[in-house]
Amino acid sequence: MSMDSMRGKSAIVGMATAGVGEAPGFSAMELLGQAAVKAVNDAGLKLQDIDGVFAATSSHAFPTMSVVEYLGLKPRFFDGTNVGGSSFEMHLLQATLALEAGLCDAALVCYGSNQRTAGGRLVSMSEPQWHETPYKPRHPITAYALATSRHMAEFGTRREDLADVALAARGWANLNPEAFARGPLSKDEVLSARMISDPLTKSDCCLVTDGAAACVLVRADRAKDLPGKPVYFMGAGGANYHRSIVAMPDLTTTAAAESGPRAMEMAGVSQKDIDVVMLYDAFTINTILFLEDLGFCPKGEGGRFVRDGRIAPGGELAVNTNGGGLSCVHPGMYGLFLIAEAVAQIRGEAGERQQQDCNIALCHGNGGTLSSQCTAILCSEAAL
Repeated sequence: MSMDSMRGKSAIVGMATAGVGEAPGFSAMELLGQAAVKAVNDAGLKLQDIDGVFAATSSHAFPTMSVVEYLGLKPRFFDGTNVGGSSFEMHLLQATLALEAGLCDAALVCYGSNQRTAGGRLVSMSEPQWHETPYKPRHPITAYALATSRHMAEFGTRREDLADVALAARGWANLNPEAFARGPLSKDEVLSARMISDPLTKSDCCLVTDGAAACVLVRADRAKDLPGKPVYFMGAGGANYHRSIVAMPDLTTTAAAESGPRAMEMAGVSQKDIDVVMLYDAFTINTILFLEDLGFCPKGEGGRFVRDGRIAPGGELAVNTNGGGLSCVHPGMYGLFLIAEAVAQIRGEAGERQQQDCNIALCHGNGGTLSSQCTAILCSEAAL
């Protein structure tokens, strides 16, 4: 099977979110269930039609088992691959492979978390890294601060550049009624925010929210018979070569430098073809690193690239149009919300933030401490 043989073979026909921001009184699974039911309804299907389940969460050791029990499903195929927040971009590839192989006919990809109302802290089942523990890092921020410091030292990236990323995210969030953090934000406010882990301030860090998301995929030939506008899978790729930040080969180059080209080769597109870029912005440095590693600017130029509103509303490149993890939603794992915004843009359902003639969107997920990198590219029928 050649890489490009998967292009256009599946389509997202249902998409939904639930509990974005704060959803007091609901468990993580209840929120996931709400999103799943809404996504299935959006697809014009019934829960009993779902025979493939793909899930990862930060609070369930056996996510697919928990999902099928809660929703009353009896899937023929299931996969609980958990590579952190990038899991769901990989799930799109896995679901497409399963659909094409006839292992299932309708695949549900889902996630849910109540991290904000359950305590307001990042919840993770991740095991401590024995070689880091003696130094008492405050992960994940210690790891991202380390990468940020190295990028600054090597390429001259400034805290003002990081601030431009945060300001762009807030600008997009102010156009999104679902975004959790809205309202005015100045560069001075970002730069003077409380320092959390030098050089990252509170404004450089993602939100901790509740939230759930789910999508339904079917084979492309079936998608046209369902009521919603299908969003087609074009390509995806992943790369991972470390678990702990201390084992990262180069603190300024992530595995996105491999996952991006793989996804673009499968999709048959290049950077100039992408209308919307959705990047996993757990911290402001992520956006800069991924713009470089995915080829939207040369290595080391990310800080200069984001200056002067270049990725903000009205800028040259539409990046994180929902407000991102910095200002829209970040319930522990953010990867499925990248997909939700890409679907909304391609369907033309993004309201005030809608990009004109949006036919191709890139979603890039990040897991762990700049560890797992997965890129997925989606498109409208016109772009196939």
